[in-house]
Amino acid sequence: MAQQRARVDAVIVGLGWAGSLMAEELTRAGLTVVALERGAWRDTTTDFPPAVDTDELRWSTRRGMLQPQAVETLTFRNRPDQGALPLRDWNCFQFGWNVGGAGTHWNGMTWRFKPYDFQPHTLTRRRYGDKKLADGLQVQDWGVSYDDLEPFYDRFERLAGTSGKAGNIQGQAQPGGNPFEGPRQRDYPLPPLQRTRACDLFDAGAAKLGLHSFPVPAGNTSGAYVNPLGVHMAPCTYCGYCEFFGCGNWSKSSPQACILPALKRRPNFSVLTQSEVLKVNLAADKKTATGVTFIDAAGRLWEQPADIVVISAYQMDNVRLMLLSGIGKPYDRASGTGVVGRNYAYQTISGASVFFEDEHLNPFIGAGALAQAVDDYNSDNFDHTHHDFIGGANMLIHSTNGRPIGMGGAVPPGTPRWGSDWKKAYRDSYQNSNSVYCQGTSYGHRDVYLDLDPTYTDRHGMPLLRVTFDWNENDARMAHFIADRAVEMGHAMGAKVVSRFEPTAKAFSPMDQLSSHTTGGAVMGADPTTSALNPYLQSWDVHNVFVAGASCFANNGGCNPTGTVAATTLWAAHAIKEQYLKNPGPLVKA
Repeated sequence: MAQQRARVDAVIVGLGWAGSLMAEELTRAGLTVVALERGAWRDTTTDFPPAVDTDELRWSTRRGMLQPQAVETLTFRNRPDQGALPLRDWNCFQFGWNVGGAGTHWNGMTWRFKPYDFQPHTLTRRRYGDKKLADGLQVQDWGVSYDDLEPFYDRFERLAGTSGKAGNIQGQAQPGGNPFEGPRQRDYPLPPLQRTRACDLFDAGAAKLGLHSFPVPAGNTSGAYVNPLGVHMAPCTYCGYCEFFGCGNWSKSSPQACILPALKRRPNFSVLTQSEVLKVNLAADKKTATGVTFIDAAGRLWEQPADIVVISAYQMDNVRLMLLSGIGKPYDRASGTGVVGRNYAYQTISGASVFFEDEHLNPFIGAGALAQAVDDYNSDNFDHTHHDFIGGANMLIHSTNGRPIGMGGAVPPGTPRWGSDWKKAYRDSYQNSNSVYCQGTSYGHRDVYLDLDPTYTDRHGMPLLRVTFDWNENDARMAHFIADRAVEMGHAMGAKVVSRFEPTAKAFSPMDQLSSHTTGGAVMGADPTTSALNPYLQSWDVHNVFVAGASCFANNGGCNPTGTVAATTLWAAHAIKEQYLKNPGPLVKA
């Protein structure tokens, strides 16, 4: 029988970016908040000293910070008619395993989605008509607009100390920034990171092609900074150890660096680590939640009563917890009904590897989000009238790191994989190689979804989450087009060898390390028959449950998701404070 803890105003499940932002907002409003985190406590001072942080084998190759598969894994299949099998090795799905979640080991790219990305159904039909969508696509609006979210993007960029250059301030184009971004109220709090030789080559190529190059917004501080919570951050030293690493320099935006130092000081906030939530407890009528049941590190079962439950774990865990708790109707592929598990999406990747001659790119000088990009082929930034797809991708060159193990495969096509010829090629390509990397949109499809596996269970005997995913026709057509553009860019940059990569030309495998950006499954929207959450991230069925994270995305944009995770979370927190607390109940009528 579960032991009972004292009731709180809100319990938060998962303390990554979404959970910590929500906790900061609710505690500042005076609510008592308990956060439950499955992983351990980690903070900058005690866990990420630079002398340990540069251990590539431990953190990057062996992924010492990620959740082990023994704790929880997924089952995967490409098609509904296949059997799914558990993933038992490191793969593209990168679950956080500590306070801070995936926000601890991310690179730091802090993009905003484009206005089109929030209304793809309405705007596609308006511009191209009803027949533009490929068969099976489930393209739908989010129920919220870019303009609604803009103040919350801005708030997050201030909290995170984002470095960048605005391209559109209140409708006025800004030289050097992204001309395709939605209007913003002001510039980033910090200027862009320093440039590298790779950035110069990319800019030259973009100029030849008539494209518009700009610095990628970075959660890596270009200078000393104090955020609105009074937290001090230090200038980035360009060590190149960001992805899969904690930052020992207080320079990478993370919950540990930006939010938790202030949150820990509030008497109305507490966190229980190594505490795994098993289910959200519902009242007898299934219309409200009474709290959550969790198991602690000693194996003891607890109940945490709360007036509000916020599910803010990793995207896939959000969906799984809803399914395990009976919140919302599960998506049924056969009938096309149900909402939980619907519109799962991945990031569509393509591009080109580029190899120069007699360059000194010095890849060991880098930062997680130090990159130069173009958005000319992203979203609906170009006319799709004569193309057989919607959406697109950004295109960027990345000066992220020069780690010797990870770069071992960056050699020209045809190079042997071992021996003296490989060593000679690697010695040369270390200073001469990079890639034109393209992150593309992905839209829901009727054959792509998440549900509970009927066969495999976790260590507690509960069903694993089953992922059914393959590239859809729209993904493949778009990626083919974008890979062509990446090849053009490689040649325009003056590369001696340009090697195209187009993963969508074959079936998707989670063992291919293309991207960790995985979205959807508990999406927001204005229609309860196609969305699990209303536009305020509130469950349509259980009004005191809010679900924050990339699981709420109705589609994936052509860029990194974290900025939009933060903006939607802060938007929902604002609604809770300003509307829900005054009149608890559904914020939108179904």
